[in-house]
Amino acid sequence: MALRVERVPAAAVHPLRHRVLRPHQAPEDQALPGDDAPGAATFAVRDDDGHLVGSASITPEPHPGDGRPGDFRLRGMATDPDRGRGIGAGALALAACVDHARAHGGARVWCNARTPARGFYERAGFAVEGGEFEIAGIGPHFRMVLMLR
Repeated sequence: MALRVERVPAAAVHPLRHRVLRPHQAPEDQALPGDDAPGAATFAVRDDDGHLVGSASITPEPHPGDGRPGDFRLRGMATDPDRGRGIGAGALALAACVDHARAHGGARVWCNARTPARGFYERAGFAVEGGEFEIAGIGPHFRMVLMLR
């Protein structure tokens, strides 16, 4: 199966965000702060049939504990549980975001990773910062970082 990555308006991935990440919110409430900020980008991964199987967004945003120039925040990372998991969709979305950050002067990418996704991010070179914490209504997370330079 061939997958393709494309940059899309954030609204194009709202249905996947709703289904995978925030089913407790209304579909129209899937916009994330920073989605439309200057320097931000959202990427969709589609399968051979054109189905949206993965997505992620990245935006310039200072690290909350140690903000520096060149910080980018990864968020809205989602893969379709029926069609996108285990086929590389998440890795493609993540790579597109990291490439975007690098191309726009990024020095560090950080995210609040859901606890079950910790291994995925570690395999991609991210490191855990601090202990596990809870995001109300969403669940346990780890802050993770990837140094770009």
